Amino acid sequence: MGSWGVVMRVYLSLVCGFLLASCAAPAGGGGGGGGTRDVWGHRAGPRGFRTVVLDAGHGGHDSGARSAVTGVKEKDLALDVVRRVQRELGRSFEVKMMREGDEFVDLDVRAARAAQLGDILLSVHFNSGPSSVRGPETFYWRVDSYGLAKRLQRNMAAVSPGERGSRGLVRRRLRLTRNPEIPCVLLELGYLSHPEEARLCSDAGYRQRMAVAIADAVKEQAASGDAGMGVLPPPIYAPPSRPTDAPE
Repeated sequence: MGSWGVVMRVYLSLVCGFLLASCAAPAGGGGGGGGTRDVWGHRAGPRGFRTVVLDAGHGGHDSGARSAVTGVKEKDLALDVVRRVQRELGRSFEVKMMREGDEFVDLDVRAARAAQLGDILLSVHFNSGPSSVRGPETFYWRVDSYGLAKRLQRNMAAVSPGERGSRGLVRRRLRLTRNPEIPCVLLELGYLSHPEEARLCSDAGYRQRMAVAIADAVKEQAASGDAGMGVLPPPIYAPPSRPTDAPE
């Protein structure tokens, strides 16, 4: 190999080394089970974290789902619940709110902002679908989000009086489950399209019980990591989610 070839080989080795080091840069805060942050999240779930990002779904001109029975809007219920979760987490965690009031924040902005704000992201929503379907659902994609997602779904299901046709714990590639560079889950607390569940979700006492269940799952994950949550799912390599992939 000539001298020019040697120079190019050394140069390429340095570039590759830099890229690999960048992908394994230390995580900010205490949010890593494996102590590193990457774009895939193929590692154990977080433990010992102290900063939680709460995202109330929709907002502003985007009302989300709306109950035909009660007239209540998803954006209002979601904001109420995250405020309750914030209070339940209390002094044990630093809580950052993605939105404080009735304002619209683009999904891509939420995803990009999450890692700048904290260690884990919880995005709170209410669902809509066939009027026969009811029950909470939890969406995750990253391996490091599985234990947290499983705890959240288990706790919410324990509060819900019944599930009918709902999907439960779902691994799905969405902008708020794939794109943030921290453990992230999207919660659907119930179906506003189900008449009985819509009335239930409109009850402040029920939303408080759900908020306690969510906060307890966060506390359990911070204390124990993935312990007791079973075998982690296999890695999935997929590009970032795009607005054209599927409705969120």
